[in-house]
Amino acid sequence: MPSDFETQVRATNDKINARTGRPLGMAIIVGLIMGLALIFSLVVLKPFFMVFAAALIAFTAYELSSALRLAGRNVPRIPTVIAGVAVVPAAFLWLAPGQWLATLSAIAFLSLWRITEMVRPSSRTSTKNLLLDLAAGAFIMIYIAFMGSFTVLLTALDGGQWWTLAFLIVVVAVDLGAYATGVAFGKHPMAPVISPKKTWEGFAGSVAAAVIAGILTANFMLHQPWWVGVILGLVMVATATSGDLTESLIKRDLGIKDISSFLPGHGGFLDRVDSSLLSAAAAFALFLIFR
Repeated sequence: MPSDFETQVRATNDKINARTGRPLGMAIIVGLIMGLALIFSLVVLKPFFMVFAAALIAFTAYELSSALRLAGRNVPRIPTVIAGVAVVPAAFLWLAPGQWLATLSAIAFLSLWRITEMVRPSSRTSTKNLLLDLAAGAFIMIYIAFMGSFTVLLTALDGGQWWTLAFLIVVVAVDLGAYATGVAFGKHPMAPVISPKKTWEGFAGSVAAAVIAGILTANFMLHQPWWVGVILGLVMVATATSGDLTESLIKRDLGIKDISSFLPGHGGFLDRVDSSLLSAAAAFALFLIFR
């Protein structure tokens, strides 16, 4: 028989899961595993970060292309994964020129692949649908591969790995601050049509957590003055929240709760990295300004 304490803990956990829509315990375990792998790749062996980033981009591109296919867009999944992964080493080895060239080449590759598929009767479609398919493939390359590769580009630069780690810490603080204050005090929906569980109270908590995390990482990790940390925190709040809402809008348009179920407690990979995509580009810009 469970004790009163165990019963109370389970009841509290069930209440939190119902409030957030996810199993909290599994989400924490998966988050810790990903976090430890990330820290190892950044701090111990920088080139290993290419493997970490390539894996994230591969899974995220695959699940988003699969979701778009369910919505009626004919996006070739395996070519999408190959094209997205190819952007990673290009960004790491040849920096911004390689990132841009690889992204444009990936879009061209996917477009040619889809057009070539038209020779098969089963893959033929109207010109309008073909253009929509091409646009869907280009969207995945820009949204996932290009934006995600900013972390690789930043990490490849001298000292950039610390900025990558710092901005990701702040993004995690944004999520945790929004989660904690949203669960405890959330009453006023921030964007009820797009993301019903996001509240203004949670947003306020994310701002406070981000600024604190920004100041700490600026002082102890980036060796920057405190006010740079404030800027970092506020910028990350804006980009992380925008990224989260963007992904929620995509899921709403597709009529799904999660992009996939690859990550227990988190939904899919895109559900986990959505806050980091726009934030990576912003962090790269801040690095160029303040280094």
